Amino acid sequence: MEEVEVVVAHSERATLRVGDTFLKIDTDQTRIDVEVEAMTLAPIPTPKILWRNPPVLALAALPGTALGHLGRPTNASPAAWTAAGAAVRKLHEAPLPPWPGSTRDEIAARLDGECEWLITNEVLPTDLITRNRKIAETVLRPWTPTFIHGDLQLSHVFVDGDEITGIIDWSEASQGDPLYDLAILTLGHPEHLADVISGYGTAVDLDLIRAWWSMRSLLAIRWLAEHGFDPSAPGCEIDVLKAARPDGRIRA
Repeated sequence: MEEVEVVVAHSERATLRVGDTFLKIDTDQTRIDVEVEAMTLAPIPTPKILWRNPPVLALAALPGTALGHLGRPTNASPAAWTAAGAAVRKLHEAPLPPWPGSTRDEIAARLDGECEWLITNEVLPTDLITRNRKIAETVLRPWTPTFIHGDLQLSHVFVDGDEITGIIDWSEASQGDPLYDLAILTLGHPEHLADVISGYGTAVDLDLIRAWWSMRSLLAIRWLAEHGFDPSAPGCEIDVLKAARPDGRIRA
């Protein structure tokens, strides 16, 4: 008899694995609608949809293993990271999905709220928040929107050797800043940024990617803490903030 593995579970959604089938349980059907349509539109490998019976979406497991996990060393080869960059470029060159993403004003408002919460609740030193907020605000400039994954954590990218076998978890896909995807993919693993950019195949503003690292971390800490995750674990969001220098670079 196959066992049921709880992959992730919190108050918003849960994902279970039974053999080679993943069952995503989500009462927000709009979010699932986005995920299904995004996987259909994406020009890169995604999980096969087996069936859908709200609130459950059944997906086939991808071959291979995750590129890595935030806060842990990765065993993936530099070539695998380069292949991930190439896959992201292919996605960004695809036609835009029909739904918009967050505007700069919406992101700025979220940044205001999260920084206020972090300071009020004394989660982090005020100077650390202020320094990273200044870095993060540089992403709030005009960008040409592309088809972005929107939550391209390295654990959502699956590889077999040096090849990408697929990308999972498309519920945040939208039109957005392409540098955001590159930043989330390399969050906590700056040593592989050059590999990813090599695969991406075009020059990018590295300071803006570093700024998105600060932005993502500031915006995520409260949600992670409230949903049973630990942003203070080694190598995770709080360490990312601590590593950022005032000029937006990363401390060795």
